[in-house]
Amino acid sequence: MIRFAAARVRYPGQDRDALAGVTLEAPRGSVTAVVGPNGSGKSTLVRALLGRVPLAEGAITLDGAAVRDADRTSIARRVAVVTQREELVFPMPVREYVALGRLPHLGRWGQGSAADRDAVDAAMARAEVDGLADRPVQELSGGEWQRARFARALAQGGEAFVADEPTTFLDVAHEMAVFELLGALAREGRAVLLVSHQLNLVARFADRLILLHDGRVAAAGGVNDVMQAPILENVYGWPLVVTRDPAVGAPALVPLRRGSGTPP
Repeated sequence: MIRFAAARVRYPGQDRDALAGVTLEAPRGSVTAVVGPNGSGKSTLVRALLGRVPLAEGAITLDGAAVRDADRTSIARRVAVVTQREELVFPMPVREYVALGRLPHLGRWGQGSAADRDAVDAAMARAEVDGLADRPVQELSGGEWQRARFARALAQGGEAFVADEPTTFLDVAHEMAVFELLGALAREGRAVLLVSHQLNLVARFADRLILLHDGRVAAAGGVNDVMQAPILENVYGWPLVVTRDPAVGAPALVPLRRGSGTPP
């Protein structure tokens, strides 16, 4: 389980907290989605988990053990992460890039085992990039690059999977495939923490929603509890209605044209 307990983060030079005492849990076997408008603190949660920004107060734990007391390698063995942004410095084939996910598991001499190679093969197949194995990463489209990054995190393994806007640049089919895969990872027993702007897709796949606003938890609970028009309108500052997806029955947000009172 990933747990944030009263976590507070303030970036240097800022006059307010990016996270202002956030408490949330992402249990094993579930997809926990963090949603909210731009600047609400969603990506800061991931940076804090990775140790890229320090906590001013509070704690982050993995199965009860404080993240701040663990070394980076041990965390990387347990938590795989797809960050929102990443720049690749060195060109390499896709397969070599995906194999970077196995680095936390390599022995003293840095030699990969048959199990490592199998993990890379399986990750590439699940992310549907096995056909790109020999292509240089600098020649990938935005969507192909995003899928390669997802494959690297899958190859990393661990008990938890954290994804910050993992469907950026993806077309509809691959976007759906990613959400289906996140659900499968949860059913396999992993703790899945998802940061996303895709409220309607999140409502179909998440078990729990955490709605952030100005660095605080504005609402938390089941999808039906959080996907309420008064709650979302207050946070997003835009008129909307919440209806039901006719195909699956999940809540669906419909933004209104301001001043019209009716859907566009």
